[in-house]
Amino acid sequence: MKERMKVWMFGCNYMPASSPNRYDMWQVWDCERRFEEMERELALAESIGFNAVRVIIAEDNGFAVWCEDHDGYMRNLERFLALCGKHKIRAIMCLGNDCSRPKPLWSVPKPGPQPYDIGYHGGRKKSQHGSFPGAIGFISADDPELRPKFFQMCGEVMEKYKDDDRVLFWNIWNEPGNNGRAKVSAPLVKRMFELAWKIGVKQPCAADIWHGKFEPNMETAEGIAAAWSDIISYHCYGPLHSQIKYAKEIKAKFGRPMVNTEWLARILGCDVQDCYPFFAQAKIGCTCWGFVAGKYQTYEPWEGMWRHIEKGGGKNYKMTKWPRPVPSVAPPLRPGGDRHHQARECADGRGAEGRIAAREDREEVQGRA
Repeated sequence: MKERMKVWMFGCNYMPASSPNRYDMWQVWDCERRFEEMERELALAESIGFNAVRVIIAEDNGFAVWCEDHDGYMRNLERFLALCGKHKIRAIMCLGNDCSRPKPLWSVPKPGPQPYDIGYHGGRKKSQHGSFPGAIGFISADDPELRPKFFQMCGEVMEKYKDDDRVLFWNIWNEPGNNGRAKVSAPLVKRMFELAWKIGVKQPCAADIWHGKFEPNMETAEGIAAAWSDIISYHCYGPLHSQIKYAKEIKAKFGRPMVNTEWLARILGCDVQDCYPFFAQAKIGCTCWGFVAGKYQTYEPWEGMWRHIEKGGGKNYKMTKWPRPVPSVAPPLRPGGDRHHQARECADGRGAEGRIAAREDREEVQGRA
C-alpha cells in the first residue's frame, strides 16, 4: 500500500449523470450511450487531476444486474475499468453496502429506464439517507436464497481482478452497521473479509469507519471494520477542525494509511478550499461524495437534514450552499426561480413550510416532464 500511496490519491464517488441508481450504471440496456457519457466524465475527472474513483459495484443494484445478465454485467465492469485505465484513474471497488431502506421498500430493479424523483438526494423521496429513523435496512444478502449468490458474485469479481493494478483497493463494505444493521451485518462483513483473504487479493481490503466509533470488536459490523481493515477507509463530513481532530484520533489509534472515502458537505462547512490542503499535507487520500450533476442528485441535502430543520434544528446549516461539486449548472426546479432561491427561503425562516412548498413545485415540474 505504501507504493500505492506515494502519489496523493484524490478523486470522487462516481456515478454517471444520467443514472438514477447503480442498476442503471451497470445494466446493458442503453449502455453504449452511457459509456460515451462515462468517457466524457472520466476525461473531465482526469483533466482536474483526479486519480481515483470509488464505485459501488455489488450490493444492491450491481448484484441485481449480475443476476439478470451475468455476462453483460462482467463486460460492462471491464469496460468501466478500461476507461479508468485510459484516464489514469484507479478504482476503489466497493462490495457490500448498508445504506439501505426497510424490507417493505426493498425490491429487485428491472432492466430498462429507472425511475427517480426530482429534488431528493439519491433520487427518491423515501430515501435511505434519513427517511426511516430507527428502522432496520434490508439488503440482498439478508435473503437466504440470494445470500450465496451475492457472495458468489463478489468472489468472482475479486478473483478476476485480484492482481489488477487498475483496482486501488477493495472497499469491503460501505458504512457497515448503518440503518440499524450493526449486529445484522457483522457476520456478513466478516464473511466478505474472509472471502477476500481466501482468494488472495493483492490489493488492500478495508471496510468503512463512519460512525465516529472505531473501537475494534467482533460484535458489530463497524467494529470488525476497525479490527480487520488493512488501511483505514473512513467517512467524515465535518468542517476542517473536525477533519483534523478525527484524522488525528484515527492515526493515533491505528497508525495505518488513511483514505477519507466520503467527504464534502458545504452546508456543514466541509469545503474544498479548507479540506484539500489538509488532506494533501497529511497524506490522507480522499474521494468526495458525488461528482457530476445528475439524476442521483448528490448535490441535494440529505433527507435527514430536512427532517432536522422541520423539528426546529439545523440552525448551523448553511442552506444557501449546495453540498457537492457541480461542474455543470443544474436545471432550475422551480418555474421562474432556482434551487439556491428555494434553499435561501428555508434558511431565512420559512422552515418546513418553505420546504413543503418547494417540494410541491418540484413535483409539479416533474409531472410536466
